[in-house]
Order: sequence, then structure tokens, then C-alpha cells
Amino acid sequence: MAETPATGGAPRTHDFGLAVPLPADAPRPGALGRGLKHLFFAVVVRPLVAVVLGLNVRHRERLPTAGPAILVANHNSHLDTMVLMALLRPGLLARVRPVAAADYFLRGRAVAWFALNVLGVLPVMRGGRKIDPSYDALAHSRQALDRGEVLVLFPEGSRGEAERRQAFKSGIAHLAADRPEVPVVPIFLHGLGKALPKGSLLPVPFFCDVFVGEPVRGGEERWADDRAALVSELETRIEALAAEGSFAAWECRHASDKVEMKESWR
Repeated sequence: MAETPATGGAPRTHDFGLAVPLPADAPRPGALGRGLKHLFFAVVVRPLVAVVLGLNVRHRERLPTAGPAILVANHNSHLDTMVLMALLRPGLLARVRPVAAADYFLRGRAVAWFALNVLGVLPVMRGGRKIDPSYDALAHSRQALDRGEVLVLFPEGSRGEAERRQAFKSGIAHLAADRPEVPVVPIFLHGLGKALPKGSLLPVPFFCDVFVGEPVRGGEERWADDRAALVSELETRIEALAAEGSFAAWECRHASDKVEMKESWR
């Protein structure tokens, strides 16, 4: 299994009834996992991105070249994670850690092994504190940032319908406030939810777009005492990035809203 930092005794875990117990300390892939990760991206992911998706990337120069950093994006497909990881320079790949739902990726031992040891997932148990009051959903992310790693995080919390965005949850604001000097890079993804929609197993060719925004930092004075303002700023920046593309209006600004967007993103 994935290596974990020494804790001075038996590793502590949170038992949520998963196939693999959720470690209290952020897991780290070993040498074998890191090698398999580079192989998987070289043989599978990068060719898929280059050949099948027809990916158009704008403002690539805004992507981080080193950690710590946090990439935040809208989320409609499992391809979102693969694409964001593939956009970073190969030398950084081993230090890129997607934050993902433990109740999804740790349900079975085989998938859990691949997620933890190859992809380097930082598992988060949704609703974990209701089950175990001692559980800290951000602990793994803080540890990874302290090690200089790059997080891939989707503030919506789960995949939505294609081209519909859900409201961001507040976890990203708490994490940014805990690590105020770490850049948070907003990214808008378009088309990946059609290339591999939720519930599909195989991707289909589809032109996809990635728009990279200017980073923000949790330590900025304007939201020092207002974390909701940081969440709102990230949402606004992603909407502004969407406006750079020639896309039809989203059905809804948020999936929970019942009012259709009237203006176009053109």
C-alpha cells in the first residue's frame, strides 16, 4: 500500500467501512507507484489528451511549475483530473496529488491500490465528521502542501452534468486560509463532460478547452475575515474564464438554481 509518514507507532486510521482504511496521515506513493504513474501518463493519458480530445489550452504559462500550489476547477468528468495532471510539466507529475472522494475510490481494493499508489490520490471521506467527530477532511491536503506538492481540487465536491456548474463548497477557502501563501489557480474546463460524461466508461472524441486563470492567495487582506468572499472570487474568476470562450450559455449558473442563464458566454 501507499507509504505514510512515520507517526511514532502504529499508523492511525479512520474506519468508514471502506475496502481500505482511511489513514489519518496523507499517504505517499512509493518508488514503484511513482514509476507506474509516469508510465501510465506516458502510455495512456498523454496520448489520449493529444489525439482523442483535441485539447485547446489558453494561458498555459499560468500553470505552476513547482509546488506548493492548488489547482481548482469545475468538475464534470473523470477526465478532468487526468487532463489537469497531464498539463503540468512531466518533472512535476510525481508531486501532483488529486483530492478525491474516499467513498468512491476506496470502495474496492484494486481501485484503491491504483488510486493511492499510482495516481497519488488524497482521499477525503464526504460527510466523514458526522461518522467520526475526530476526522479532519483537510488534514491530508495541508500535509501535502507542507511537503511542496500540487493539489488538484474540485470545490463542487462531485461531478455534475455536462456544462453545468454546481456551487463551490467552502473547503477550499478554509484550506487557502490555513496556507495563506500557497497560490490557488482557478481553471475552467469545457467539453470534458461530453467526452466522458458521468456514468460512461469510454471517452469519445470531442474538442475540449482549458482556460487557466491568474492565481489568488488565501492570505490576501480583502477576504482575511470572510472566507465566503474567497469562494465567490474563485467562482467569479472561473465564470470570467468561461466568458473567454465562444460557448453557448450554461443551462444554469449552479445546478441547484432553477433559473436559466439569459446571457451568452460569447
